[in-house]
Amino acid sequence: MSKANLLDRRQVVSALLANRKDVVAIGGLGASTNDITAAGDHARNFYLWGGMGGAAMIGLGLALAQPKLPVLVITGDGEMLMGMGSLATIGLQKPSNLSIVVLDNEAYGETGGQTSHTSAAADLVGVARACGIVDSRAISTMAEVEAFAKAVHDVTAGPRFANVKIDSANVERILPSRDGTYIVNRIRGDLGFQPI
Repeated sequence: MSKANLLDRRQVVSALLANRKDVVAIGGLGASTNDITAAGDHARNFYLWGGMGGAAMIGLGLALAQPKLPVLVITGDGEMLMGMGSLATIGLQKPSNLSIVVLDNEAYGETGGQTSHTSAAADLVGVARACGIVDSRAISTMAEVEAFAKAVHDVTAGPRFANVKIDSANVERILPSRDGTYIVNRIRGDLGFQPI
């Protein structure tokens, strides 16, 4: 894809969360968490700090524990590459309420912008499909992002996976709380559970 046609990461995440209703959003390590926060902090945002490769598995756990709620994982290509094995478990478990969006800028943004494997041979859509996630797609337009955002609310037709090619602009970091206990207890409270 031409670098001139890449999508803006903040616009993509804002569109995904614009009409979120009951969606629980899990942000992968780094920039995707900042993007979710920039779209608006929310009691159902679960920010991942220091757990590279774990966003999809946390999403799977929440999806299995809360099958009537839509669960949306928003992560980056580097984080997804590190947790690629999670796609096999998700494909096996088939949680119908889980959606995964990879913001793919073809770079490891948190470690200095080195080129990631998605710039060459790694096809995350192909991997997700091979792991049994039938609804796996590449997204390259905002209209496709908006259609995917609507599909997230259908808790009967997942899991679904989307790889969104984004630009590599260095945008302002909008940092959420890094207090893990606060983040966990906030989401638990919003879901009707006692703090731990």
